[in-house]
Amino acid sequence: MKAEKFEDLIVWQRAKQLAVVIFKKFELNRNYSLRDQIQRATVSISNNIAEGFERKGNKELKHFLFIAKGSCGEVRSMLHLSLELNYIPKDEYESLLDEALTISKMLSAFIKTL
Repeated sequence: MKAEKFEDLIVWQRAKQLAVVIFKKFELNRNYSLRDQIQRATVSISNNIAEGFERKGNKELKHFLFIAKGSCGEVRSMLHLSLELNYIPKDEYESLLDEALTISKMLSAFIKTL
């Protein structure tokens, strides 16, 4: 089945859900710099998938998927930092990290199909 809109893409749906979870998890964090950066990075994943899809060309879509993949790496890096700073418990860190890794793998697979 071919996706007709970016909202049909499972990888976009999962990236958007990860952003919702990250926003809620860090909304009360008083380290404003870290909070804002992880929130920006996580929303960048789904936004870049959407922007690339809307450009209607595989070359541009691929470019934006690579940017989304980079943002996914940034989120993972910030999750490591958040664990070490005791901003999130280990079980939540592992769950969020696993989801970010899964999204990254999905993006890689999507890129390969293009």
